[in-house]
Amino acid sequence: MTDIKTPASTKTERKQRGRVDRTVMFPVAPPKIELPEDYPNWLADLKHRIQSERLRIVITSNAAMILLYWDIGQRILEKQKAQGWGAKIIDRLSFDLHEQFPEMRGFSPRNLKYMRAFAAAWPNHEIVQKALAQLSWHQNLVLLQKLKSTEHRLWYAEKAYLHGWSGNILAIQIETRAHTRFGKAPNNFPATLPPLDSDHATQIFKDPYLFDFLGTDAPRRERELESGLVEHVQKFLLELGQGFAFVGRQVHLELGDQDYRLDLLFYHLKLRRYVVIELKARAFEPGDGVQLGMYMHAVDKLLCHPDDKPTIGLLLVREKNRVLVEYALGDTNRPITVAEWETRLTQSLPDNLKGSLPSVEEIEAELETQPLP
Repeated sequence: MTDIKTPASTKTERKQRGRVDRTVMFPVAPPKIELPEDYPNWLADLKHRIQSERLRIVITSNAAMILLYWDIGQRILEKQKAQGWGAKIIDRLSFDLHEQFPEMRGFSPRNLKYMRAFAAAWPNHEIVQKALAQLSWHQNLVLLQKLKSTEHRLWYAEKAYLHGWSGNILAIQIETRAHTRFGKAPNNFPATLPPLDSDHATQIFKDPYLFDFLGTDAPRRERELESGLVEHVQKFLLELGQGFAFVGRQVHLELGDQDYRLDLLFYHLKLRRYVVIELKARAFEPGDGVQLGMYMHAVDKLLCHPDDKPTIGLLLVREKNRVLVEYALGDTNRPITVAEWETRLTQSLPDNLKGSLPSVEEIEAELETQPLP
């Protein structure tokens, strides 16, 4: 009996008439009604476990690499001290390591020299293991290249890990001397907040704030300053620091049949509080705290969720007298901090030149007196 093969066209016709093609199958999840009652919670817990373990593996792997680099650097240092190894030996070492471990990156002569410098900068293995192994190699190189002081390197290493700064953000924080500004703004937090909240709030605010992204011609009116900050809100958030979320500008408040608008409203995710920011393109005046306190009270009453903590106020001024600020804030029970804002142009000038340069107003007045060409 001769087998008769079914033409391909006939197979196609059968599929088109509703026959199921079993040659291609896709996995389909069973209906929810067939799942155990506790399956969703069990699945969510399992997903969280896997995600945490993946993160732990990445962190552990990074820490192992940093410690390996430190060990290689230490061994190179020991040989150089004992036998006077030079650059040619490092070049040969790079070649031999690449030959043995072709799948591994990071054994270039330049990186081996960085390992040596890294080990020389951090002779204490315990410090490397506890603080620096939590950062990436890029972040460690930023610390190594941009800072000379061990104390400052450790400060930035701790902040980078705490706030999740990338290597580029870490470099910006170093360039703007964040260690001289964090926790420096005068405030009344110890008298108005619980101890733990007071310590945390003190450390998240700076003095001064650098608004170099506004350009060298600093705004002279509050509305100009506000518009510039909102226009560059991403850079403004970066300068404010980790945890701030932008809520709105010129937020409308109706108080006693009168309309008010607070300049900028933020929410701090870790403090679980709103932060009202009032901007002044002039020096601090004692009455500024009264207006800010009224806005804070309104936010507490009208906007806060029951789980939110009381609002914090940040008053940004062009300049301030710390003694005047201390007395002005001493008579209020609302947590307020006062900080200056400036551009990096002024920040970067030597002290002996800051007073000798003309102001923008003086330059404009001088130009007005000059005849047109």
